Amino acid sequence: MAASAPSASCGAAPRPGPARPVKSAAVKSHGHHLCQAMHFALAEINNSSTLLPNVTLGCDIHDACSEPASLHAALHALARPGARQLELLPTFHHHQPRALAIIGPDSTTLALTTAAVLGTFFIPQITYEASSEMLSLKRLYPSFLRTIPSDRQQVKAIFLLLQQFGWTWIALLGSDNAYGRDGSNALYKLLTASDVCVAYRGIIPTNQDASSPELHKLVRILVDIRVNVTVVFSNRQSSRTFFEVVVQRNVTGMVWVGSEDWSVAPAVWQVPGIQNIGSVIGMSVEKTEPAMLERFESWKTAEESAARECASSTGTGGGTGGSTQLDCTLRCTVCHSLTTAPDVSDAQVAFNVYSAVYAVAHGLHDLLGCASGACSKGTVYPWQLLQKIKQVNFTLYKSHISFDANGDIRKGYNVVMWNWSSLSWAFDVIGTFSVNPDRLSIDQGKILWHTKDCQAPPSLCSSACQPGERRLQRSRHRCCFSCVACPAGTFLNRSDLYSCQPCGADEWSPARSEVCFTRTVEFLAWSEPMAWALLSAAALLLLLTAGLAVLFALNASTPVVRAAGGRLCFLMLGALACACSSLFCYFGEPSRAGCLLRQPLFSTSFALLLSCMATRSFHLLCSFRPAARWAALLGAWQRRGGPALFIAACTAAQAGLCLAAELSGPSGPRRDYGAGPERVVLECAEGGAGRAAATAYSVLLSAGCFGLSYAGRDLPAAYSEAKCLTCGLLLHLAGSAALLCAQDALRGRARAAARALGGLCTLGALLGGFFLPRARTILLRPHRNTRQHFQAAIQRYARRRAAD
Repeated sequence: MAASAPSASCGAAPRPGPARPVKSAAVKSHGHHLCQAMHFALAEINNSSTLLPNVTLGCDIHDACSEPASLHAALHALARPGARQLELLPTFHHHQPRALAIIGPDSTTLALTTAAVLGTFFIPQITYEASSEMLSLKRLYPSFLRTIPSDRQQVKAIFLLLQQFGWTWIALLGSDNAYGRDGSNALYKLLTASDVCVAYRGIIPTNQDASSPELHKLVRILVDIRVNVTVVFSNRQSSRTFFEVVVQRNVTGMVWVGSEDWSVAPAVWQVPGIQNIGSVIGMSVEKTEPAMLERFESWKTAEESAARECASSTGTGGGTGGSTQLDCTLRCTVCHSLTTAPDVSDAQVAFNVYSAVYAVAHGLHDLLGCASGACSKGTVYPWQLLQKIKQVNFTLYKSHISFDANGDIRKGYNVVMWNWSSLSWAFDVIGTFSVNPDRLSIDQGKILWHTKDCQAPPSLCSSACQPGERRLQRSRHRCCFSCVACPAGTFLNRSDLYSCQPCGADEWSPARSEVCFTRTVEFLAWSEPMAWALLSAAALLLLLTAGLAVLFALNASTPVVRAAGGRLCFLMLGALACACSSLFCYFGEPSRAGCLLRQPLFSTSFALLLSCMATRSFHLLCSFRPAARWAALLGAWQRRGGPALFIAACTAAQAGLCLAAELSGPSGPRRDYGAGPERVVLECAEGGAGRAAATAYSVLLSAGCFGLSYAGRDLPAAYSEAKCLTCGLLLHLAGSAALLCAQDALRGRARAAARALGGLCTLGALLGGFFLPRARTILLRPHRNTRQHFQAAIQRYARRRAAD
């Protein structure tokens, strides 16, 4: 096993080969701490009786302070044991390198180089700090794994955090390296597909100090664009310099969202005056279990004590032989000066190194078949170990260790917030981000905002619109808009805040609405009081018609019935009953059958009734006119079957007009959406030239009948019903005219009720004007229902005509 540690020269006994002493070098605490974490993990595994029993792991630790150094370490690990050259075989299946697995390096830039080389030989590489999403591409880096979550997860966590607090107007900064560029690009891509607008996107230059004009310009732009939230996706070195400039320019009162590399790094929070910049929220790797840290610290204390003894004995010339010499060569005798306690960031990364070593051990444990208690001693190839490491699944101090198909560990993040409430810096874990599924949980009660009201500061280009108002974009940023109310008949769909969606045909909405309401379907229902009143009148009219038919049938031979037309009365009463029955089609939900019968049945029956009345009136006029031409006309009329032909022709003409109207525009239920915004009228489709002609024909026939009735106003009293019949026809004509004028103003149930009422009035007037007087005579004045009374009436008429 080989490992690389940042900016450190640490040594351990490689296997195989003799131990090599550690050369004196400048040692940094972070790298030294990671070396110790690796030694600690190896010591635990080698002393374990359950994990890799009777198998001892060793390591080479190399400095990885630059790309050449990192590449040199990788090539050294690829060479065969004892060889100084890298031998290239036709296939990687039988390649036996010095190391079976590589742990590290510690940055994305270095990992991109080594992963490309190691992937060619399928050497397992597990990094503990390189988090770039690019490294998840298996076609480029097939043997790469990591124990730190991918930046893809971190980007999701930051995105959900911005959405959680409703920050839609932000600035996005990234450091000028692979980590910052890739992370900020991924986050920008995610933000542009959402409702969050990036007001400014910049790059923090590297290798600059606080006097850099570029950094000062960058901070000045942040102030000018007036954002309250800035996301800084950067490494700790670039972040420190950037925040030094932020403090110099006295930028306060902002929210800074940080990536995991700097959010808890001492290099950043130790910047003088940084406590005044506002609220800092960042991502942090999941907290390390305290039990592991306690054991690690105890082990380090023992190791450092031994290292100091070695340093002391070396200084006095002792410890030059035997086991003492061997023990001292395995220890860093120049590291005892690193007395500073490791920070939170060091502890987290140390656990990542610790987890990586254990992942290799578990993979090797499975590959060697150690589950049976004894490990096989066969040859192990790196590509075989790679497959087993990808499948590891174990728990390490309550932390679950496993890798997904991209080689990324299945771990989330803690959301931390800086806390300066005391004299020293601290941070609070205010939430967590978990994966599979992605979920962000924030504990609002733990947040200490820098604002006066202790509430999350808004970061908006434009304030939210009122309910039912759409956004009218004012610039290239979707977050900058004015508000326009959605008109009536439309609604604002929350999935698209920039356009008002029209309601469906059967829906309506008032202005500024976010929903559409179902329109009330209106028709003259059977259960309505108005319908009950009209139905009662229609039923009464039918009963009265049936009663009159029975009365006339019982008195068919009497003068009154014969004077009324005899058998023609029953045809008239039948037509009146049919016309009255058609009125029932105006009630209830319109149907195809009802719409088809309503107009033709009434018009045809009414034409039959009027033609019968006109025939009788014409017959009486001709009978009581003394002139010879009237008698001749009546004779010819009777001989040629004029009455029957006239009735049949009038009725057939109306039936033909109704048929033509139906053929030109079929009747059927239709929905009228113009009656009002809140209702839709369900009615029968009417109109067209055919129906207008049928209506005009009925009016013309009524006018002709009215003329004949009016002409017979001076006939004998026993035969004349001119007054009542004329009044009935006048009522019908007036009602038809009124209905014609008001039909555009009446809609729905009102129009249906008006037409039913008009038909009832017309039929009732004709029934009352023609049949009821005769029924009264039959029932109440039987003395007038005699031949003598009728002869006396004719004689009085003759004397009056002679006197005139």
